[in-house]
Amino acid sequence: HNTKYYYEVGIGNTTREFWFITPPEVGRDVPYTFGLIGDLGQSFDSNKTLTHYERNPRKGQTVLFVGDLSYADNYPNHDNVRWDTWGRFVERSTAYQPWIWTAGNHEIDFVPEIGETEPFKPYTNRYHVPYKASGSTAPFWYSIKRASAYIIVLASYSAYGKYTPQYKWLEEELPKVNRTETPWLIVLMHSPWYNSYNYHYMEGETMRVMYEPWFVKYKVDVVFAGHVHAYERSERVSNVAYNVVNGLCTPVKDQSAPVYITIGDGGNLEGLATNITEPQPEYSAFREASFGHAIFDIKNRTHAHYSWHRNQDGYAVEADSLWFFNRFWHPVDDSTTHVSH
Repeated sequence: HNTKYYYEVGIGNTTREFWFITPPEVGRDVPYTFGLIGDLGQSFDSNKTLTHYERNPRKGQTVLFVGDLSYADNYPNHDNVRWDTWGRFVERSTAYQPWIWTAGNHEIDFVPEIGETEPFKPYTNRYHVPYKASGSTAPFWYSIKRASAYIIVLASYSAYGKYTPQYKWLEEELPKVNRTETPWLIVLMHSPWYNSYNYHYMEGETMRVMYEPWFVKYKVDVVFAGHVHAYERSERVSNVAYNVVNGLCTPVKDQSAPVYITIGDGGNLEGLATNITEPQPEYSAFREASFGHAIFDIKNRTHAHYSWHRNQDGYAVEADSLWFFNRFWHPVDDSTTHVSH
């Protein structure tokens, strides 16, 4: 634990040296700082996002990446050279600290017209995740324990209906989370469940219907998603009362529910999602279409400081911030006022 390892990559005289630090021991009061990046791509804005993350004074130790890496599929024949150039672009961070990967729609790479019928092929061959360690049967959903956090990665583009492998895995995984060992329960996915932008509006709805009752039951602290190229943070809300005939389908405040954060504003070439639904829904606490990244800074079992950082601001500026109170150890209302930009 907490050991610095140096390693060399290359052949003969063309070797390069890198290093990484192993994570601390798992424990309920172990502080740890996560960076949040999504939908990064490889553009001028992507470079600004990564630079801002690297120079953030809060110093992230691991990136939670919520999907859409290289955007190679935006080029003719899903040009895999773009996977190479993206790997070189992010190397300045990924070579030194872990990035925990989520599969997005731009990782699917399903192109039957050129004979590519195996979804996720470039992604799975280039980005390996330790899915077998958590009993998963596929690299698209898995969990990792890190310091005082338990991170569950879900797959928006793999089957998630009842009886599917992902469903069965999550059903068995959530009861395993021991909040006295890992108080912070964090979920990553690509397609957001609560999204008030007109881009990708309601795309996450079917997965929300399947799994949201579990998120409330097991008191998930926060859910990070991407997909929408903008930023949004919800209040703690749930929408689990509907049963087809009762008409109860409006999100309500729920202190057992997670905060839902969309952080798909990494800076890819497709640009910002500027078309928003009006009025801003009650459940939406803050939304803004700017490129940036976020930091989730766990202090102990009860408190974590969260901040969103815009690319157009100074490195230390927090455009949105919130003290998270842990749902298991300190389930006090941590909501903020309704803010729109």
